[in-house]
Amino acid sequence: MEPRSGWTFLSNHAHVLIALAADPSMRLRDLADRVGITERAVVQIIVDLEAAGALAHERDGRRNLYRVHGDVALRHPVEAHRTVGDLVTAVIGELRR
Repeated sequence: MEPRSGWTFLSNHAHVLIALAADPSMRLRDLADRVGITERAVVQIIVDLEAAGALAHERDGRRNLYRVHGDVALRHPVEAHRTVGDLVTAVIGELRR
């Protein structure tokens, strides 16, 4: 059997979170392009991440400024012993506070 192409190790939720940790002022359009999903999907993911307490935003003029909460535990039982901060640090380096 041939392996399927196009799959990744991390979910779109993780991709959005990591991208916002790297650039907290990223516009939704740019975020969607970076992750490879629609703006509508990005908005829903941001809603999910905020509801989980992993992400918050505040207005900065006409834009949003996002803040990743690194102390939140990851959701799946396999990785629940790790935090959002651990994930971000593993991918992009230390999480900005």
